[in-house]
Amino acid sequence: MGVPQTMEALRERADFIKESLQKSQIITDNMAAILGSFDHRLSALETAMRPTQIRTHSIRRAHENIDKTLKAADVILSQFDLTRKAEAKILRGPHEDLESYLEAIDQLRSNVKFFSSNKSFKSSDGVLNHANQLLAKAISKLEEEFRQLLTNYSKPVEPDRLFECLPNSLRPSSSSGSPRKHGDDNSKSPTEHQGKSLENAVYTLPTLIPPRVIPLLHDLAQQMVQAGHQQQLFRIYRDTRASVLEQSVRKLGVERLSKDDVQKMQWEVLEAKIGNWIHYMRIAVKLLFAGEKKLCDQILDGVDSLRDQCFAEVTVNSVSVLLSFGEAIAKSKRSPEKLFVLLDMYEIMRELHSEIELLFGSKACVEMRDSALSLTKRLAQTAQETFCDFEEAVEKDATKTAVLDGTVHPLTSYVINYVKFLFDYQSTLKQLFQEFDASDPDAQLTSVTTRIMQALQNNLDGKSKQYKDPALTQLFLMNNIHYIVRSVRRSEAKDLLGDDWVQIHRRIVQQHANQYKRVSWAKILQCLSVQGGGSGSGGGTGGDGSASGISRAAVKDRFKTFNVQFEELHQRQSQWTVPDSELRESLRLAVAEVLLPAYRSFQKRFGPMIENGKNPQKYIRYSPEDLDHMMNEFFEGKTWNEQKR
Repeated sequence: MGVPQTMEALRERADFIKESLQKSQIITDNMAAILGSFDHRLSALETAMRPTQIRTHSIRRAHENIDKTLKAADVILSQFDLTRKAEAKILRGPHEDLESYLEAIDQLRSNVKFFSSNKSFKSSDGVLNHANQLLAKAISKLEEEFRQLLTNYSKPVEPDRLFECLPNSLRPSSSSGSPRKHGDDNSKSPTEHQGKSLENAVYTLPTLIPPRVIPLLHDLAQQMVQAGHQQQLFRIYRDTRASVLEQSVRKLGVERLSKDDVQKMQWEVLEAKIGNWIHYMRIAVKLLFAGEKKLCDQILDGVDSLRDQCFAEVTVNSVSVLLSFGEAIAKSKRSPEKLFVLLDMYEIMRELHSEIELLFGSKACVEMRDSALSLTKRLAQTAQETFCDFEEAVEKDATKTAVLDGTVHPLTSYVINYVKFLFDYQSTLKQLFQEFDASDPDAQLTSVTTRIMQALQNNLDGKSKQYKDPALTQLFLMNNIHYIVRSVRRSEAKDLLGDDWVQIHRRIVQQHANQYKRVSWAKILQCLSVQGGGSGSGGGTGGDGSASGISRAAVKDRFKTFNVQFEELHQRQSQWTVPDSELRESLRLAVAEVLLPAYRSFQKRFGPMIENGKNPQKYIRYSPEDLDHMMNEFFEGKTWNEQKR
């Protein structure tokens, strides 16, 4: 194909395309016209429907408003209905059904809150006034119900019930339940000897109010607090429980005594009261006060400040009565016999210290806590001063009570028993020493005991000088020092004073025994001595009947003197006393070992000179066996009439 043909073909195609494009434009223009017509028609339709749409929307909103109003009316009507129901319950009072009554109060509070937040209602103010008045009346009835419940179920605890709550070892029926007498060697300090058992002792808190009533009282208290009636609740609780607690304490036997009251009492009466007070303190703290604390915590749970104040006010008078007796004892005139009861009182205060700190640990109870601590320190101070007084009193004791028979002086037995009791209180004394001195308490106790023993010996030395007979002086000192040594060896004091102290004082006893023998028997033994009379040869008999240079008359005089002196000694020293049987036999044997051989020898040597003469029995009155028999009557403390029989 040539070029002209190709060009022709291309022209034809171009004409075809041009024609096609012209047709498309016509179609497009036609479609635009049609669509424009539709838009016009839709706009007209929309304009026509707008009023209908507006009416439909208004109707829908009206329906929604009606629904909301009906719902609000239902809520208000239900609140009115609930108020009427709550009012009916409240008017009936809390006594029949306390739980429903409390629910009614809660409902009433909810209604007040509802109407307070919806004051736009026309009737809100009226409803609120009525509800608030009803609520005030309800709380008033609630207070009365709380008062009646608490009063009706609050009864004093009888002593027997309290005793049943104690461990067996502390009940009055047991030996440790009665006041301890300090004159009895067998009595022991409860803290020292029962300490371990008391540490694990079980105390059962008494039931102060039936458990079923406590939740009701708690709920009532909570409602009163919510109503802002804390002070009314406080006064009701305090007045009711304080009165009952004071009655319980009074029934137990606690009484308020002043220093003057204590001073006027006979010692036996006072000692019994102190013993009782110790038991009362334990019962009051571990049972009554602990029980009150638990009850207060249960009823006033969640109201901490009010709870602590209530407990403080309930217990303050009872605590004061108990502590006032201790203060009166601590401040009264000091005397040696009071030391042990002071230590007993100090012991119980130390024993109860941690519990007192726990029970009265709140700020509201600080005064009672401080009072208890003050009493403990006061008792410690008075006990220490009494201890010092005792040491001085032993040294300076000037009692004129003379023991005519040379036996153990009452002062000696008193002081030794006193020291024995001190060792029953070792741990207490050491604790007491540390209140005032940080040095080793064992060393302090040793020092004090040694000083008391020395003070006693110094006093006995002075008392021994009252005797005119020097032999009785030695016997008196021998008896008393021996009693001291024997008592120390049999007590815990031996471990403290040591073996050296015991050995030294045993030697002192022996020295006094030797002095007694020398002073009492030296003169009579001289009668049986042949020294100074000259000695003949072979022991022959001279023309005047003399033997070994001693004349018959001299021999008679010797026998006569011996008889008189021995009879005097027998008469006098049979009235003397050596109370310890072992020491008594030892002393008799020591004398007999010297006297009897000397008498036998003298009688054997010079007896024949008398036996050959007239009335030998006038001079030789006693055989060695007679003397031995009579020696067994020495130191028996016999009266003159007993000797004559």
